[in-house]
Amino acid sequence: MINKRKIFNDPIYGFITIPYEIIFDLIEHPYFQRLRRIKQLGLTHLVYPGALHTRFHHAMGTMYLMTRAIEVIRAKGQIISDEEAQGVLIAILLHDIGHGPFSHALEHSIVDGISHEELSTLFMDELNAEFKGKLDVALQIFRNEYPKKFLHQLVSSQLDMDRLDYLRRDSFFTGVSEGVISTERIIAMLTVKNDELAIEEKGIYSIEKFIVARRLMYWQVYLHKTVLSAENLLVNILKRAKELANRKIDLFSTPSLKEFLYHHHDLNSFKKNKNLLKQFADLDDTDIMASVKVWQNHDDKILAKLCQMMVNRRLYKVEIQQKKFENSIIADVKQKFGKKMKLNEQEIGYFVFQNYIENNAYNPKKDKINILLKNNTFLDISEAADTLNISSLSRPVKKWFLCYPKG
Repeated sequence: MINKRKIFNDPIYGFITIPYEIIFDLIEHPYFQRLRRIKQLGLTHLVYPGALHTRFHHAMGTMYLMTRAIEVIRAKGQIISDEEAQGVLIAILLHDIGHGPFSHALEHSIVDGISHEELSTLFMDELNAEFKGKLDVALQIFRNEYPKKFLHQLVSSQLDMDRLDYLRRDSFFTGVSEGVISTERIIAMLTVKNDELAIEEKGIYSIEKFIVARRLMYWQVYLHKTVLSAENLLVNILKRAKELANRKIDLFSTPSLKEFLYHHHDLNSFKKNKNLLKQFADLDDTDIMASVKVWQNHDDKILAKLCQMMVNRRLYKVEIQQKKFENSIIADVKQKFGKKMKLNEQEIGYFVFQNYIENNAYNPKKDKINILLKNNTFLDISEAADTLNISSLSRPVKKWFLCYPKG
């Protein structure tokens, strides 16, 4: 008999025990092992060299935080059956299983209009069939179809175990201390009232810190201008490769990448062709980077140039401002580099373009973070906060950026 209650050593939380045998079996599955080969923060390591942790690390961390949350909520008198505990742990463990190579950077580049959440559901359905219905409860919780709604909120909300782990983990591996939050304190303050997840009033300052930390991590890490430069460069590489593939031009690629380069697949494609999910499961960061390295020497000068920029970290120069760049400014920059690089109007669009970013640390119009006051009533965090103006952090900030080659 295999001991399936394994212990592993996490750099953030220390020793973690696998709580159920089925969790061990899911971790061992090739679909989940693939997450070892997908970096949690995509190309962020080009800015913060330590950011090489993976989706696998993150998924294991969320599972640990969920076990702690279950313990706390049970201790406060809320009934969570063993079946429900197992279901919510599976749901959080597999919440990111649908991520493609380089996570968010290529989310809509490899497949057409499919989010990683939709792909995660497809993977979970497939695993549920393989495990003969043992993921039924997990799927209901993941899809928010389970009667106890607070279980879904633990998996997906503005105060879920996903966010608690990635903020702490990403700040640790990037070395950006502004993202450090007290996950233990926040989880200890969790409670449930009227089937709604809430935070006890004495935990309000920890939640304020959590929202501020999230805001700062977005500006300093996730939306850092050099990260934006690298991610947009990778998106343009794949865009150019797909354009060449549409023209039936031969490109080096792994078998799985070739399938998605030379064919357009949407959600219906996955539902009709069961084998497609297995091919997607074969894709990871390695497929993309191996191709980018080879494409540096491709006959297409645009693809070759873009790939050389990526491999040698000669990224776009980025300018950021509050308002949209004037068309005349973009036209001047395009003309300058188009002439210098001998590219036409359509081709220069791969090297000179504008886009925008949005930072919304907390959105009270979405699901709210409820503070349970001592008089047993709820108050939204944006109204309950007193030390910092959380309501101002609730307003989304939009900025425009312009990318163009260096030199």
